[in-house]
Amino acid sequence: MGSATREALAAGRAALGAAARDGLAVGTALFQVADVVGGSAQLRSALADPSADPKAKQALVSAVFKDSGPAARVLDMLTTSRWSTPDDLVAGMDELGIRAIAASAPRGVSITDELFAFATAVQSDAQLELALGSKLGADDAKHSLISSLLGEKSSAQTRAIVQHVVTHPRGRRIGQVLSRTAAIVADQAGQKVATVVTAKPLKAAQLTRLRAGLSATYGADLKLNQVIDPSIIGGVRVQVGDDVIDGSVSTRLTELRLALVG
Repeated sequence: MGSATREALAAGRAALGAAARDGLAVGTALFQVADVVGGSAQLRSALADPSADPKAKQALVSAVFKDSGPAARVLDMLTTSRWSTPDDLVAGMDELGIRAIAASAPRGVSITDELFAFATAVQSDAQLELALGSKLGADDAKHSLISSLLGEKSSAQTRAIVQHVVTHPRGRRIGQVLSRTAAIVADQAGQKVATVVTAKPLKAAQLTRLRAGLSATYGADLKLNQVIDPSIIGGVRVQVGDDVIDGSVSTRLTELRLALVG
């Protein structure tokens, strides 16, 4: 990510603060704009052109997106900011849409938990993962499948986010899409997500100690998602963002076999 994109995203997050009460509507509008901009190379290049007059960009946005409603202020900021690449502009719209919707979740609703449950269900079924991740699949069919998986018990915020990111993966595999989305949602709440993989469930006291240690290491409150995978045999594997701490027995055995062969 280039410095221009980082600055634009920071400005975008600040702009979202003023629209917090309408977060679901703002995020949904940003998703709709991202769909249009992402599907038009010409529009994408025009809005991300650093040499273009900001007022001309605003006029273009007003002409194309007359009904942006509560997202108008955020959209103006996005399109008049400098971006490292045109694709970063679309990714920025996606991210700020996710953040806006996540910030609107009612008290007691954990979008992170709902995303993790959805991701676990998808990753545990190869056919389901293929159906949702296939480029050939129709969006309507994916929407219906997502709705049936999430059910009525999930929040409107989680449904809106998942429907968008799964049908607009931006070249990523579905697992990567859901992982990145969960990281954005957690960051919006001032947290980081740690995925903990063990052969057997950890006890509550063990999870508490692990969370405390990881939180101290990363300097942030961590949300732990526990995955049970008997294939690792023993030990623990932890992933926080792009960092992987692998102390599993299966990895040690693999390393030993490689050392013996070498």
